Amino acid sequence: MEQIYVIMLIVLGVLAVIDLMVGVSNDAVNFLNSAVGSKAISFKTTMIVASLGIMVGAMFSSGMMEIARSGIFVPSMFSFNDVMIIFLAVMISDILLLDVFNSLGLPTSTTVSIIFELLGAAVCLALYKIYSTDDTFDNLGAYINTKKASEIVYSILLSVVLSFSIGSFVQYISRLIFTFQYEKKMKYFGAIFGGIAITAITFFILIKGLKGVSFISKEQFDWIDAHQFLILGVNFIIFTLLSQLLISYFKINILRVIIIIGTFALALAFAGNDLVNFIGVPIAAFNSYELFQGSGISGDAFMMGELANDNIVAPFYFLLFAGIVMVITLWTSKKAKSVIETGVNLSRDGDGVEKFSPNVASRFVVRTGVYIGEGINYLLPKSLQLTIDKRFEKPEKKTKKSNDEPAFDMVRASVNLMVASILISIGTSMQLPLSTTYVTFMVAMGSSFADRAWDRESAVYRIAGVFNVIGGWFSTAIVAFIMAFIIAFILKVGEVFAFVGLLLLLGIILYRSARKHKQKVKEEEEISSLRKEDIGTVKEMITESSAQISKVFRKSSALYSNVIDNLGLQDLAKLKENKKDQKKLEKEIDELKSNVFYFIKNLDDNSVEASKFYILILGYLQDMVQSIDYITSASHSHVNNNHKKLKFNQIRDLKTIDRQLQHLLQLLEESFKAEDFYKIDLILKDKEVVLNTISGLITKQILRIRTTETSPKNTKLYFSLLLETNDLAKSIMNLLELFKEFNQLNKN
Repeated sequence: MEQIYVIMLIVLGVLAVIDLMVGVSNDAVNFLNSAVGSKAISFKTTMIVASLGIMVGAMFSSGMMEIARSGIFVPSMFSFNDVMIIFLAVMISDILLLDVFNSLGLPTSTTVSIIFELLGAAVCLALYKIYSTDDTFDNLGAYINTKKASEIVYSILLSVVLSFSIGSFVQYISRLIFTFQYEKKMKYFGAIFGGIAITAITFFILIKGLKGVSFISKEQFDWIDAHQFLILGVNFIIFTLLSQLLISYFKINILRVIIIIGTFALALAFAGNDLVNFIGVPIAAFNSYELFQGSGISGDAFMMGELANDNIVAPFYFLLFAGIVMVITLWTSKKAKSVIETGVNLSRDGDGVEKFSPNVASRFVVRTGVYIGEGINYLLPKSLQLTIDKRFEKPEKKTKKSNDEPAFDMVRASVNLMVASILISIGTSMQLPLSTTYVTFMVAMGSSFADRAWDRESAVYRIAGVFNVIGGWFSTAIVAFIMAFIIAFILKVGEVFAFVGLLLLLGIILYRSARKHKQKVKEEEEISSLRKEDIGTVKEMITESSAQISKVFRKSSALYSNVIDNLGLQDLAKLKENKKDQKKLEKEIDELKSNVFYFIKNLDDNSVEASKFYILILGYLQDMVQSIDYITSASHSHVNNNHKKLKFNQIRDLKTIDRQLQHLLQLLEESFKAEDFYKIDLILKDKEVVLNTISGLITKQILRIRTTETSPKNTKLYFSLLLETNDLAKSIMNLLELFKEFNQLNKN
């Protein structure tokens, strides 16, 4: 029987590696957001600094592992077999939950997930033991440490409100002092700002980052805790003088120094404190097995009271291996980049493509904020308003908009790191279990709000995004509890069979998730390739628009043909896939339209006609996509509602049009792809062929109605498809006429 526990340990070790990978992917935003968003240092340097912080924190984090052993449940009330089931349920639940959030690109708290997974699994086993021993449910409190779960819930609310508010306040004051032309102000205030920021960050390393590490004794940490103000005062003086020296004599930008140190500090704290969220459970299982091994007692009878012993520490080689895995994941994970992108996207300056759709709550908040702003402006003197507005004026960019531009400047990045460090330090000193994810994310949101990054153009989308992320945080606790509860019950009842089945299911889900995310990344890269903001000449514009038109022709041709085929076969599943493909095409056109402002702004001064041409091209492409959309939706709706099939003659006639369109669109795709526009005249001469065919089929259907047609729904669908195909053909011809005219004008 003991062999099964060895297998469970091996499985837990493998799950620990997987959990490390999905955990780092989610938590990377905590320490990379500011450096990546501000681009104060190169991405490679940022990753090196973060990697060093992770390795240092991981190697000295053994003191934080007790939460997995005894922080949530009371070990003495559970047998060895029970705790192994709890640990397995927690690891499987955690991997599934974090992978879902990573795939969605949403940051969540790994602390909250592990706490509520432990709670859910432990409650399940406790209830099972109470039921099987005829105990009373009033004794549930003897099995579970409910105080820790309550603290986590309170800390969520506290983190969200305080972090956003304080981040907003500090950023607002900092911007009033430094403005957006901060280079000039750094000569006078940079040393003090650097002293405050670096002091806060180093103090954070002492209080949060090094709490519980193996090389600092309890007496040493107690001394640090008792002399906090002395340490702060001495550090402030030293770092202020050092900052002045770097600014005056070495001409070093102190903000870059702050960002480097802050990134290292948050990475160190992440590894030093959050590592327990990923490997704490498997290490607790290893410790449990060491206690059980050689006892001569069965796993169901051996009680785990010794697991609460504070002298149990994690082996150093486990920590070193965990640090290596985290660093490798940090450099290779595409899902980590998705999560980082969410944080940077919601806090960036200016407008652009928004990731989230507005909702009722975000609209209400923005509308309320507008009214409050108008009320404040009414009360404030005009002169004071003008003075404040001047401090927030951004310098005009001499260069064109580029994707390489930072999402926000180094002042805001420094404030994010400084405020997050201060808040987490204070929370730790007050023994409040603040989540690094909650604090760092909400500080970033608060600072971007105060910095006027959320203007009337983008606020409704950004606030909707924040609500989505916060909603995900609260759902994390509920889903983690329920998922671990269910899995623990399945493992307890199903034993070995459930163990094997759940592992197979986990492997299948992770494989499907990886494939789906890979496809999602590919689609996003394809859409981002449409953002050609650096086009500046008419020739570049013709080349780019030709490529876009060719792509739309190819996709429209394939989509139209597939819809007609699937309609004839009454294949509802494939028609549903056609609708998804249509939405992707529509999203691409919408992306091009969103980029029009920057496109026009970047063109040569004498390119008004070129701008007008580009806008009209997008209009005709949109008309094409709308026609395809109606054809796709109408066909799907007809089959989905189980209406009568179109008659064989109707499908045959639609395929006739399909073949004509395929031939036309294929010629056009090749012509535009090769920028060979000589065929346009020949194609335009044949435009009446498709239109005449459609006209003839309309007449043919009218005759059918008067003789053999008996289905009103079929008639409605058939006429709709013909008329929309007619509009599609006209949009194509109008686009060709426009392109031909502009191309000739440009040559002349």
